[in-house]
Amino acid sequence: MPHYEINYLAEDGHLTCKFAAQCERDVQAKVLAHAMRAREFKFLEVWSDGAMIYARPDNPPWNSAALRR
Repeated sequence: MPHYEINYLAEDGHLTCKFAAQCERDVQAKVLAHAMRAREFKFLEVWSDGAMIYARPDNPPWNSAALRR
């Protein structure tokens, strides 16, 4: 089963919360990311094998991958 990393970010782009999950498909990881999102988290990202596969909103005001890599 694939491993996913789900990140929640603050309005300024700083990582607020991170957790790992195992899901059968990408869509399940995306649904889980939305279901676990707390109100104070402004942005979310879903990563698989070092690649971001999903982010909301689509175009955050920063490049979060560059911030943490």
